[in-house]
Amino acid sequence: MNSYAYDLITDRIVTLLTQATVPWHKPWKTRTGWPRNFVTNSSYRGINVFLLLSMGYESPYWLTYPQATIRGGTVRKGEKSCPVVFWKRVAIDDPGSDEDRQIPVLRLYHVFNTMQCDGIGEAPAAGPSSEPLGGRPAEIVENMPQRPLIKHGMTQAFYSPAEDLVGLPLRERFDKEEEYYSTIFHELVHSTGHRSRLHRLALSEKAGFGSDPYCKEELIAEMGAAFLCGHAEISERTVDNSVAYLNGWLGKLKRDKTLLVHAAAQAQKAVDFILAASPASLATSEPQEIEIPVSAEVAL
Repeated sequence: MNSYAYDLITDRIVTLLTQATVPWHKPWKTRTGWPRNFVTNSSYRGINVFLLLSMGYESPYWLTYPQATIRGGTVRKGEKSCPVVFWKRVAIDDPGSDEDRQIPVLRLYHVFNTMQCDGIGEAPAAGPSSEPLGGRPAEIVENMPQRPLIKHGMTQAFYSPAEDLVGLPLRERFDKEEEYYSTIFHELVHSTGHRSRLHRLALSEKAGFGSDPYCKEELIAEMGAAFLCGHAEISERTVDNSVAYLNGWLGKLKRDKTLLVHAAAQAQKAVDFILAASPASLATSEPQEIEIPVSAEVAL
């Protein structure tokens, strides 16, 4: 398996972490909205959202070099691209089966912000977003399909898979409303891994703090909570950017170059579920292996 795409994405995030920047902890309340493609007007998803927002451009629009060229424009000399990835389902030949089989393959692209380009014309008119609609924080919680029981008055926040229960301290124990909702979002993302919802093995197999499944599940919950905070336009929340926290993730990411991409993909699925995407279409009985194509860089 070609690991180039995983290495490139992980190295980009590791660089940010070494600069004390945690991409999934940054405030996401922006005037310009979710990152999207300049030509298709489609929203980017998964790890791409963190990568593109961390570039710091005001414009939400991105495009590949060929897309800029087709529109008669250019990318200014010396500008640096940002890597993004997409899953593409590819048919495989299975002589032992009468059914058509497909596997998800990771495709790597390089995109530029419109602020790095000249002559590409006006941005497309705002249209329907491919992202699920968010809403007020309370509405996101209330409207979650198959929502687990939420019980307040506990000494700490947690999710119990055995009881399918989210436990939280009393609301007045939180200093800010944003802190309360970012906490409940974190636990609700955990709950999507329950066998009655998305059946995420990172939840069912976690064996305690420090284990590989535990680390992956915590990263899924952190990223998923960040996605939901972005949808709810929560710009201030309590986060941990301590040296110990940063070093902990640096070590884990250097040991497992697939962790970021896979966790972000699972976090996106969890958010789709919570924001009322069809549970039946998202559920899966077991995780899928991901393969990297030999030709990793292609045009959109």
